[in-house]
Parts: sequence; structure tokens; C-alpha cells
Amino acid sequence: MPVTARRRRSLLALATAVLALVLAAAGCGSSGDDWSGPHARPTAVGALGTGFVDAKNPPAPEATVTPRPGSWNAVRPSKDYRVVLLRAGGDRPTITLATAVTGWADQVHAELKTVEVKDDADLIPAITKAINLRPDLIISVGNRLVDPLAIATANHLDQQFLTVGSEVAEPTENVTAADWTGASFRGEGLGLPNAYNPASFTSDRAGRAVRAGVAAVLHGITGVVLRIR
Repeated sequence: MPVTARRRRSLLALATAVLALVLAAAGCGSSGDDWSGPHARPTAVGALGTGFVDAKNPPAPEATVTPRPGSWNAVRPSKDYRVVLLRAGGDRPTITLATAVTGWADQVHAELKTVEVKDDADLIPAITKAINLRPDLIISVGNRLVDPLAIATANHLDQQFLTVGSEVAEPTENVTAADWTGASFRGEGLGLPNAYNPASFTSDRAGRAVRAGVAAVLHGITGVVLRIR
């Protein structure tokens, strides 16, 4: 696929910005707004049900798997699970996803902080801020975050990420996606998929995607795409 001038400019800007991201993350010390104090390693409370993945043939990195509906319902995080909701956009699909994340956090009593992107110039700084909070998991919602996350996540392999309603085209092992037919944006260079449908972003489907995605991360099933039915 030919690389357009716009795409080249976008990639150059991201490559330049990632240097600032790495330097900022490396140089940031403790602050009153992070979780740098002692914290028990998070664990999964409850087991995945039959059909989430094939236990005898676990998915390879970057694989797409379709877990059996409800096979994640018994899983929740251990106490004091630290999560950052990284959000970009005020469109209805993004609002629906963000609401699903906050609702899930309330249900499982996770500690939740929100980092919201103000404009395109704030994409990299917002990701930097989310990483510097040192959460157990960063949950990303909003298509505008996909391209910068593709670079940032590869430079922070010790930080777990979950994208909901979208996916990074070539994820590293620390990036898991939970989406569905109608919600699988993979970056500006690839554009919106033909099946993209804002109406598919229902509260119920978004909630299932969040729960399934977190369950996968808690059980070490990362770097894959979960296709929610």
C-alpha cells in the first residue's frame, strides 16, 4: 500500500514525539498523584470459563480469538487494582466505552484515575502522564489514541495496556485489544474498517469487552485481540 504524504508526516511526528515520551517517563519521579508506594502484585480472582481460549493450544502473539460469551464473568481483579482510563474524544462511541470502564471499576472496586486527551497535541503528553502514574493497567478508549499508542507501548513493555473498541495493528506482548465487528479501528494508515458501525457501540457490548479484556490481562493472555460476540 503506497504511503501517502499525510501518513509520512504523521509517522514522522509520532517518531519525534516518542523520544519526548521516553525521556519524560524516564525522568519522572514520585509525585502525590501516582501509585509509586508499596503495592501487592495484582492477581485474578476467579477462573476463566470453558471456551475463553483453548488451554491446550493457547493463542500466539497477535492472534485473534473469539471467547465464548460469558466465559470471563467469574473473573475480577484482586483488591486495590490500579487502573488508568486513557480517553480521547467526545463522540458517542468513546463516551459509551468510557462509561463502561468506570462502571466496571465501580463494580469490582478498582482504583481508577482518568487521563483525558485535550487535543491532538496532547496525545503523547496524555500517554506519558498515564504511564507515569504507574498503574497495573492502562485502558485506552478513542480511535485517536491508536497511532501514538502503537509507538509508545513498544517502548514500555513493562506496562500493560488494554484497548477497547479498537486495536493496535502490530501489538507487542503488553497490548491486548477487546473489540467486535463494527469496532476494530487499527490506525490512520489503515482507515476505518468497512464494517465500522458507531451504532454497534452499545453499553452492553462495551461492558462485555471491558470485562473480557481485563480477565485476559489478569490471566496473562496478552498481546492478542479478543473479538467479542
